[in-house]
Amino acid sequence: MRASELIYDWNQAYAASLRPAGRVLLNDESLRDGLQSPSVRDPAIADKIRIVHLMDKLGINSLDLGLPGAGPRAYEHVEALAREIVQSKLKIQANCAARTHENDIRPIAEIVQRTGLEIEAATFLGSSPIRRYAEGWSDDFLLSTTEKAVKYAVSLGLPVMYVTEDTTRCDPETIKRLYTAAIECGARAIVICDTCGHATPMGTVALIKFILEQVVKPSGEAIRVDWHGHCDRGLAVANSLAALVAGAECVHACALGIGERVGNTQMDQMLVNLKLMGVPPWDQQDLTCLGDYCRAVAQATDVPIPANYPVLGEDAFRTATGVHAAAVIKAFRKNDVELANSIYSGVPSHYFGLEQVIDIGPMSGKSNVLFWLERRGIPASEDVVERIYRRAKESDRTLTESEILECCNGAPRARVPN
Repeated sequence: MRASELIYDWNQAYAASLRPAGRVLLNDESLRDGLQSPSVRDPAIADKIRIVHLMDKLGINSLDLGLPGAGPRAYEHVEALAREIVQSKLKIQANCAARTHENDIRPIAEIVQRTGLEIEAATFLGSSPIRRYAEGWSDDFLLSTTEKAVKYAVSLGLPVMYVTEDTTRCDPETIKRLYTAAIECGARAIVICDTCGHATPMGTVALIKFILEQVVKPSGEAIRVDWHGHCDRGLAVANSLAALVAGAECVHACALGIGERVGNTQMDQMLVNLKLMGVPPWDQQDLTCLGDYCRAVAQATDVPIPANYPVLGEDAFRTATGVHAAAVIKAFRKNDVELANSIYSGVPSHYFGLEQVIDIGPMSGKSNVLFWLERRGIPASEDVVERIYRRAKESDRTLTESEILECCNGAPRARVPN
């Protein structure tokens, strides 16, 4: 019997009405918005190139190459990544961030000419009343700035993604006015931003539906609607899924959720959830290199992966608790990987190239010890098992491999791959 047949899935109760309304695209912001965190290191070009290849391998649809108008280093990196995409014939599509100013838009067009890669211009502008008040911006200033920037980008032959910052705290009248103007001037994608991580899933649904009904449909144009969320309330993934259900087509996200303050929507967690939800095309996507992608970003940006981070954290599929380990071990004894990976985990580890790990600690039983020794080809004599078990019970933490081996006192060892 398959493990899936032994699980009653309450997630399916409203699944039909809570599935994404249309196609699902993912845009990776790790190398632009992700680098706005004050704690990250801006990776070298070689590291960025490796990360882009991993994005492509994961099937991520597009990425933000950076903001070339920010200065010479940013320009150099964006051009190098654009050349790599062309030369390596990667499938991933590209966009670049730009303030709604000619000095930011022009460098994108230059890089397109120099590399031959089509790049979408993601022109952004603050929109909420609180931002307008702080900046001293009038409604007419926002409108004219929008129209001028979009028209200029279009005149340079750039596809335009128009972005309103802080959309989730913006009044309906301004939202409608700005997006409508951008579409009339030639933008064919609009981005709804939860810049400050303010939204809840229900608020996200309300906002997306308002924009679809009041802006997109009346325009008569084929407009791609994107969602860009932050995680200040811990709701980034939930909000992103809600946006897709409400009718958005593309979610912006970063590896490990890196980004300003507490970060952006976690790209890896979006991939995990879309696969487990059976959402095309992600239900068929090979995600066994997800760990390589996250580790590459972590190493290149100096952002450690927390031990308890979902799926990719060191403890995600690791247990030293006796009762839990015993159940996992019994599943292993049935030679059923799916069962072993599901008995105490809501995420099947083998989907992501990982496996369950049984450790030994103060809450372990002797079954942990026996299984640990067996997996490493070490004879489980009664005295060895007792020494390890006793040391674990006296410890205040999980034992390290060297501590366990000390208890074996030179017992013959023929390591067996996990």
